[in-house]
Amino acid sequence: MREDISFDAEGVTLRGWFYRPDGDANGGHPCVVMAHGFSAVKEQHLDDYAEVFAAAGLACVVYDNRGFGASDAAPGKPRQEIDPWEQVRDYQHAITYAQGRDDVDADRIGVWGSSYSGAHSYVVGAIDRRVKAVSGQVPLVSGRDAFASLVRIDQWGPTWEAFAADRLERARGGEPAMMPVVSDDPTAPAALPTPDSYEFFTRTQSDRAPSWRNEVTLRSIELFQGYEPGRFLPLISPTPLQMVVAPHDRLVAGEAAAAAYESAVHPKKLVIVPGGHFDAYTGPGFEVSSAAARDWFVEHLHVGKG
Repeated sequence: MREDISFDAEGVTLRGWFYRPDGDANGGHPCVVMAHGFSAVKEQHLDDYAEVFAAAGLACVVYDNRGFGASDAAPGKPRQEIDPWEQVRDYQHAITYAQGRDDVDADRIGVWGSSYSGAHSYVVGAIDRRVKAVSGQVPLVSGRDAFASLVRIDQWGPTWEAFAADRLERARGGEPAMMPVVSDDPTAPAALPTPDSYEFFTRTQSDRAPSWRNEVTLRSIELFQGYEPGRFLPLISPTPLQMVVAPHDRLVAGEAAAAAYESAVHPKKLVIVPGGHFDAYTGPGFEVSSAAARDWFVEHLHVGKG
């Protein structure tokens, strides 16, 4: 069963869905907290994952990141701005919300994320010991490295100059600079300048997620550049960690994620999903990625043993 929910994140209302498994649970259900990646909204296939998890006996808190989809932005802050550390803290607020529900076992909470939120799931798992299991798929592990691969080297200087100009304009009371998330022109500026990014976001906007908007603030890219979630991987243990990697991922470099996995400490598991970054969400890739995460949470959140 799915219900609409909202909860407070220190003055910001976040909205989403709660999935309750069928049947009773002694002391409440184990629960997975879930949010989407860079600019994405919950309708872009998070419901598919939550349905798989709920069918296995896992409750799910699924929500839109602040300033995106159904969720509010912070007072005085623009919508469509992605601050990774705010999103990390919102995972923690969502955990608190889940723990406050009578139908959730507060001692059996897991976090799941994908792409940018896959990175967040690692950080949250490292800094918040309420988390008892982590699964992150097709993850970003280094914002600086991803910036270097996605922005042409001759555009680094002009991009940094644009960051500085945007800060000055905001300080004067002006509007934040914006840029598209994706573009069908591979030479045009875009936050995610790959053909598969364009295909995924435009397809899902048309088919499933009309609330998705093809823009983010320029500052989102500046904040992305300074985010290094891979450094938290060694700190997750003893919480069980699963990393799901697409070897042909050319948005966040699958080989970089696989290499970063080696820095994590057991208990951990690496799962390979066929294809590229967005293949994890549909078809055979979804079958692999959703089943792997489901089984990880069933095992480590002790479904049926509460």
